[in-house]
Amino acid sequence: MSTLFANSERLPRPWRRTTSEGHQTSSWSALFDRLLACSERMHQRAGLRAIADDPHLLADLGLTREEALEQADTPFWR
Repeated sequence: MSTLFANSERLPRPWRRTTSEGHQTSSWSALFDRLLACSERMHQRAGLRAIADDPHLLADLGLTREEALEQADTPFWR
């Protein structure tokens, strides 16, 4: 459950190559990072939708069922 709400915007990328100035060598890595973040959001929201009917888990998160479903219905690109 702890991965449901992890901050996926800045996941570490140890395999990313950079130049000596610290700049990325390719825009492909930026695209990959963006796709990975969108994928992670999609999975998190699917998990949130899956627990929307469990009042005990929602209480642990401090959410109502309506808030959980509203967040789960948000498109993955936002």
